[in-house]
Amino acid sequence: MRSILVHADNGNASEGRLQAALDVARRFEGHVTLMIATPLQQFVSFDPFGGTYFAAEALAKAQADDLALESRLSDRLANEDVAWDVVMADGDIVGALAASATLADLAVVSLPDPDRANVPPLLAGDLALATPVPVLALPQTARGFDFEAPAMVAWNGSPQAAAALRAALPLLRGRAVTLVTVGKEDGTFPATDALRYLSRHDIHADLKAVERGVETVEEVLEKQAVALGAGLIVMGAFGRSRLRETLFGGTTQYLLTSGRFALLLAH
Repeated sequence: MRSILVHADNGNASEGRLQAALDVARRFEGHVTLMIATPLQQFVSFDPFGGTYFAAEALAKAQADDLALESRLSDRLANEDVAWDVVMADGDIVGALAASATLADLAVVSLPDPDRANVPPLLAGDLALATPVPVLALPQTARGFDFEAPAMVAWNGSPQAAAALRAALPLLRGRAVTLVTVGKEDGTFPATDALRYLSRHDIHADLKAVERGVETVEEVLEKQAVALGAGLIVMGAFGRSRLRETLFGGTTQYLLTSGRFALLLAH
């Protein structure tokens, strides 16, 4: 993981994302790219008769804010021992990040903040669907990335879970890893195959099979993460359709919106 893309904005969680990216870059001798994205379409409105209105003053202020943020980030990073650059985009946040992530190894974003209405509420989920690059989604309270805390792999045997496991390998080495399955496995790949795969990479994980009971899968997984003291949950993103999870709920939707644990997502 030597090319790390970070979503940069003026939110309270921005410094935590940046510090996590720096932690990862130092571990793997990597490069951090910070992206500032301001969607121009939010300054354009249309009336019912086909007229178009452009909020020039609001756009000018947004551009000035972006330049000020770029300057602050440059000052902040000037004395860091990590290679970095700052890029700017005028498209939607998800699209801009997905495009820039094409040749990245990891994209770092935050889990939802209810007080930031201008940021897509499920940015991490949207981005995981839009790019093959693994997405590290951090809680709003994150102050960096912990390489020592135990990791939990939410395993259901799906191709999405397998993709997330492969992507997470560099972040799993050197820490305690537990694969957790809930109820009967219904995926293509059994947990024993996942354990064998990890062992070939010198990661000797434990397996914990948990009965679902009356709770949902996501509730069981969250309880297991708490019990393990997990600092990272590795999981496939949206094994069911995104629309179905949005309407009826699901594991990805639940853990994205609860915002309690760092998530490594892949689809």
